[in-house]
Amino acid sequence: MLVHGLAVSHRYLMPTATALADRFPVMVPDLPGFGFTDKPRHAYSVSEHADFLATWLDAHRLSGVCLAGHSFGAEVVAAVSRSRPELVGALVLASPTTDPAARTRARLTGRWFSDLPVEDPRQAAILARDVGQAGLWRVWSTVGHSVHNAVEDDLARVAAPTLVLGGNKDPVAPLAWRTRVAQLTGGTSVTIPGAAHNMLTTHGEAAAGAIAVLLDQVTGDRSSVTANG
Repeated sequence: MLVHGLAVSHRYLMPTATALADRFPVMVPDLPGFGFTDKPRHAYSVSEHADFLATWLDAHRLSGVCLAGHSFGAEVVAAVSRSRPELVGALVLASPTTDPAARTRARLTGRWFSDLPVEDPRQAAILARDVGQAGLWRVWSTVGHSVHNAVEDDLARVAAPTLVLGGNKDPVAPLAWRTRVAQLTGGTSVTIPGAAHNMLTTHGEAAAGAIAVLLDQVTGDRSSVTANG
């Protein structure tokens, strides 16, 4: 299951999802308030998004899932891993937020603006559509939830095999922070050359390859999803 970040939707994750789909069943949901979902009157917190995903997996009788969260989505899947560890067979934290060195709205927003010049400009249309659907107030409120989320508490309690993924040009989730995330989770860190923050869009094949290695290690080349009942 690929989980998107705070201003966007499933759309930008499709290059990685498509690259994985030849070998694994892939789910790419929209979080409440984003993409094709209904628009709740308040912006969900990290824990509310985590509860939503856990409820969705329960409803479909799925467990042992590889949860791959990008950016804010990495915070969400880490929260699921802590609250409902039985649902998580493996964890991918791609370009995870929020680095303590940028844990204010102003600093995190500044890092995003720093990322724009190193991103592929062809993403702009998708990102603009997603932000427009979500609404600027929801995006801004979710930024607030992100910077007030003590993600280290969840990371330190991760029990599932974990991959921390990032690009060498990413100013939002720099290498020092990704290294710390890997230490907290006991996971492996992989850096994709030439990639910035949105590597799951621009470097989908490379990201999928790194995720597939983790899944092969965990499942012995079997499906990453099991059904209950």
